Amino acid sequence: MKSPIIELFTISTQHNNVSWQALTESQQCGYLGRRCIKVRKSQPEISIGTCTVSHGAKNPRNIIICPHRFLERNQIFLDCLHLLKLHEPGNELHCVSEIEIPGGNVDYFLLSVRDGKVIDFAGIELQALDTTGTLWKARQAFLTEVDIASEEFSPYGINWKMTAKTTLVQLHHKVETFETLGKHLVLVLQTDLLSYMQRDFNFSHIQDAKSGHAMHFHAYDLQQYEADYRLSLSKRLSTDVAGIATSLGLQASSNIELEDILRTLQKKLSDKTRLRLFP
Repeated sequence: MKSPIIELFTISTQHNNVSWQALTESQQCGYLGRRCIKVRKSQPEISIGTCTVSHGAKNPRNIIICPHRFLERNQIFLDCLHLLKLHEPGNELHCVSEIEIPGGNVDYFLLSVRDGKVIDFAGIELQALDTTGTLWKARQAFLTEVDIASEEFSPYGINWKMTAKTTLVQLHHKVETFETLGKHLVLVLQTDLLSYMQRDFNFSHIQDAKSGHAMHFHAYDLQQYEADYRLSLSKRLSTDVAGIATSLGLQASSNIELEDILRTLQKKLSDKTRLRLFP
């Protein structure tokens, strides 16, 4: 049986000239620039490294299961630039991670900065799909194919329902803050997951993106280019707090002062957070 592992430690498994031995020993994530943070619970010193897997018997799809896979080329941040309404030529772009607001942490903030002060910002959440069961044996089965490990493949699943519902509930808790501030929150996800949400939740009112909406959905396809894969923005939708509530039938209340968020963001600014097109 062909291994379902499509990308391991950010490298396509279709490549024939990769030293998988060295890669699995270094355990480096090319998108984070450090060790992969997905580790085995029973062996935390071992990073799993699976970014993308194939799923489905009749029409298999390549499914992103690690949110950091979306960091490829910083494209998702550039695709949010138009939401920085106060950004002007000459301003620097920064990207900071893990900022707490009412409702939980936001994965990333894209910032427009001038003279060391935050002029505008947009929040960005990354959502990959969760799996059921374990992918460890599938990972080891691939390494068996390249003569590094020895283990048989075992089945696994994709947890569509739980991923979708949990994501929407969390968004509802957070987007009220952004709407109150007149800012934007963007959910970055794969087109497959967005399609599932549209089928299983009330999404009929969530239509093509409008700049006045606080909640934006940026859906990406994973397109193959020879032996590699690249993200491609396929669809943009948007709504407001009421729209997310309509999808779930939930209510939430959050409020925070703009100056509090600006102070938190400015403390995070450094040369390392400055967004660059090239290394």
